[in-house]
Amino acid sequence: MGKPSSYLPKIGTFDGAGFWKNAFAHQRGILLRKVNVPDDQIKILVDKAYHELPSPLRYEIETSGIKKEDLQ
Repeated sequence: MGKPSSYLPKIGTFDGAGFWKNAFAHQRGILLRKVNVPDDQIKILVDKAYHELPSPLRYEIETSGIKKEDLQ
């Protein structure tokens, strides 16, 4: 049980909450576009707190493989 499984890839996580707290609206919009959120939804979501985003969207952000450098 202590040995990691060789057939399950490790999921890299992105600190969505940390990024969201320190990001300006346009940076949040870039992040949401990278996870394929429609533009009309982006306008609504950029002003919400991270914990108010839908759970599936938060999961997508955190497991998308996006790096903070990609959002600068």
